[in-house]
Amino acid sequence: MSKNHDVVIVGGGLVGASLAIALDRLGLDVGLVEATPAGTMPAVFDQRNLSFAAATVNALTALGVMQKLANPGGPIRRIHVSRAGDFGRVVMQASDYGREAFGQVVVARDFGEALEARLGELQHLTRYRPARFLGLGGSSDGRRQLVIGDASGEQQLQARLVVGADGTRSAVRQALGIAVSEHDYEQTLFVARLRAAKAPDGTAYERFTDTGPTALLPRGDRHYGVVHGVARAQADAVMALDDAAWLARLQDAVGWRAGRLLESGPRSAYPLIQVLAQQLVGERALLLGNAAQTIHPLGAQGFNLGLRDALTLAELIGDAARDPGSDDLLQAYVARRGPDREQTLAFSDGLARLTSNATPLIRPLRSLGFVAAAQAPAVQSFLVGGAMGFRGQVPELCRSEVR
Repeated sequence: MSKNHDVVIVGGGLVGASLAIALDRLGLDVGLVEATPAGTMPAVFDQRNLSFAAATVNALTALGVMQKLANPGGPIRRIHVSRAGDFGRVVMQASDYGREAFGQVVVARDFGEALEARLGELQHLTRYRPARFLGLGGSSDGRRQLVIGDASGEQQLQARLVVGADGTRSAVRQALGIAVSEHDYEQTLFVARLRAAKAPDGTAYERFTDTGPTALLPRGDRHYGVVHGVARAQADAVMALDDAAWLARLQDAVGWRAGRLLESGPRSAYPLIQVLAQQLVGERALLLGNAAQTIHPLGAQGFNLGLRDALTLAELIGDAARDPGSDDLLQAYVARRGPDREQTLAFSDGLARLTSNATPLIRPLRSLGFVAAAQAPAVQSFLVGGAMGFRGQVPELCRSEVR
């Protein structure tokens, strides 16, 4: 016999779990299909560093998640952007915009534990774990059928809306027959925790190179989160470096902005491939987060964009108090998310291609761009609006600062 829910979310990662919390506020009966068993964190909740825009911090505070963090996030009070080999730089201060910080840096594992604590408080959530999404069935009587598998075998669920939040290689997207476009940047991103002679002071450093960005992010534990892009062909060699050689490579990339680099935690590597779904909705089904768009991490917009996906969906359902899988609601979602999605994709992809372009003729033009941006308040305001997640029409929870 099928189990009925208002919404079934496939994927219990950052975006799927956040959506479950947002929908619980509406009193909806939600099923959450998770690949990992109780007591085990999804792989995404590792030591990587998540840059939460101010809008994201607002929303997660309103959802009661930020209060569950066992370790404080690191505030981003200024952003320092430059490129190796080019002149000029851009420095943006949160205080110039009447804010204490542009956002916060939170360790993914800490965030996962906070989400888990909040999920445990929900009143209308059924968790299927460990369970795998096996496929979609047809629709009847205003519900879509889906099949999941667990230790006891196959199980059928019915939902007025099925949400695919199951990551870059989304099985829900595949079941819907939605095609994707892909672009391989031929770069690999290394992520680690880093200790330096100078403790973080709230500055996030972004340093562009021919082979990708290198960033130092101020964590809340007196360490930095380092993000280091390398050419794909070099990735194996970089992973094989001993700690001393790895630190020397990072020192060369970031200079002495944080003083001498003293110690690094374990490295994780992620190939940089942009994957974009060609459509966001199907019959009583919707994609969000990395299932809808996996983008270049430059500017740290991936999770922030995915959270705005989730909160927009919850807001539309709550405002309308209507069938969450109806065609008019799904089309309203597509229309609402379109501008934010397109602008964010264009910004991250365009900046990634421009800043890694090694063509000699581009270099002086790019340098002039840095100089102009440093002296143009309108340009900086545009960049700050995007960095804080306030560009365009964003969900109300993102705009409401909770104190």
